[in-house]
Amino acid sequence: MSGKIRVGIGGWTFEPWRGTFYPEKWPQKRELEYASQHLTSIEINGTYYSTFKPASWAKWRAETPDGFVFAVKASRYCTNRKELAGAGESVERFIGQGMNELGDRLGPINWQFMGTKKFDPTDFEAFLKLLPREVDKLPLRHALELRHPSFKCEEFFDMARRYNVAIIFADDDDFPEIDEPTADFTYARLMRTQEDIETGYAKADIDKWAKRSQAWAKRGDAFVYFISGAKVRAPAAAQALIKRLG
Repeated sequence: MSGKIRVGIGGWTFEPWRGTFYPEKWPQKRELEYASQHLTSIEINGTYYSTFKPASWAKWRAETPDGFVFAVKASRYCTNRKELAGAGESVERFIGQGMNELGDRLGPINWQFMGTKKFDPTDFEAFLKLLPREVDKLPLRHALELRHPSFKCEEFFDMARRYNVAIIFADDDDFPEIDEPTADFTYARLMRTQEDIETGYAKADIDKWAKRSQAWAKRGDAFVYFISGAKVRAPAAAQALIKRLG
């Protein structure tokens, strides 16, 4: 392998996880601490809706162990717009809010687009040009979560390669499944956890995703998140995959 595989969930605050993932009576203020000791990554979702002060980012870093990495979901104000070329100020505000405080805990940024957003080559390339390569000398990695089938084309794949941005692989019925090596890392969101399966996915499926993750790691770091589906089972699914990967 040429890269590391990190496996996790979206966020760390979810009431149904209390008593299922978190031990009974575990202090809520220490949930990130616990989650980061049992997973290897977490996608921060709150940044899609709100901005946070540098002190919050520094606190998240302090509560997690060495080797743990966060992915960060970009602000909706950057991506939910008619003309992406005009997102410069929003991108600058999002990047500059304090994520550099994460230091070596900072993983890729997920730029998520609405399902109605179609591929417009000129406008989309203008957006990619707005994405900075670093913040305070800290390298930034960008991943694109695309939900319209128009993005499943060679023209877009070539564009993504030119800018070294990953196309997020989505395991979901409603979104296009794209597994193209357009960057030096892979980002996957697995969305089919089932509540009637203790580990969210059947053993055969965990085995399948383990092999897929190992294949992704041959081309660089791989970030795999269990998102949506039966959310209550996401931590168990992530732990099952971590265990299977050894």
